[in-house]
Amino acid sequence: MESAGLKAGLRIWVVLVLLFLFLPILLIVIYAFDPATVESWPIQGFTLHWFSVAWNDPDVRSAFLLSVKVGLLATGIALVLGSAVAYALYQFTFFGRDAISFLLVLPIALPGIVTGLALNSFFTFTSIRLSLWTIVIGHATFCIVMVFNNLIARLRRTPGSLAEASMDLGARGWQTQLYVTLPTVATALISGALLAFALSFDEVVVTVFTSGAQNTLPIWIFGAIRLGQRLPEVNAVVTIVILLTIIPVLLAARIAGAGAVSRTARAAAVQDTGRI
Repeated sequence: MESAGLKAGLRIWVVLVLLFLFLPILLIVIYAFDPATVESWPIQGFTLHWFSVAWNDPDVRSAFLLSVKVGLLATGIALVLGSAVAYALYQFTFFGRDAISFLLVLPIALPGIVTGLALNSFFTFTSIRLSLWTIVIGHATFCIVMVFNNLIARLRRTPGSLAEASMDLGARGWQTQLYVTLPTVATALISGALLAFALSFDEVVVTVFTSGAQNTLPIWIFGAIRLGQRLPEVNAVVTIVILLTIIPVLLAARIAGAGAVSRTARAAAVQDTGRI
């Protein structure tokens, strides 16, 4: 059994790791409500002024709308392509299947600057002008991974007996997919889409190489930090970005958890039916 000292040491270590990871983020959020224009501790009060300044800044609003638009489009593309390839790799056996799985997850493992440079070189070589769609293509390369990983994992955990029972009862292939497979993997698709949107919304490195003169919200933050004259407004915008990134992740975790509960209940029901 673990000693009391070991348990206390592990708890202290966990607290230190969490502080290392989240204390800088917490400081930014606190400074966003500081009325002072110079960051100092302790803060001098509480105000929502900088959020109002950020909302009324046309550059921030246009960058925010562009980030949302890119995130939604990239997520939509990722849902179509990621789900299609996940189902194909799960359903069919063919030469090179493992290699395709590896290539699909490679973009998320590569540094963003490598992906960005590669895409920029490709767009330059093919004389494609940098625009909204080049940003969407760049973001879709790693958003697909989120949808693919979530869906392929769910498909591998789904009992094949469900689809077999549906076909034994006379359902056609499309009916099995629509009424059996899709409800089973729906939560995986939704959670994958939420994670893809969160990842796209705060991506900056790939966006730099694919956006041209257009600014998404992370690029605006990067530019404002370099100037160093709008830090209070930057803190407010960063707080909004953090919130809009955390919410999809929390929803994805909640939905994935609900999916696990429903799968357990469904498996129990199938077992009970088998006993009858």
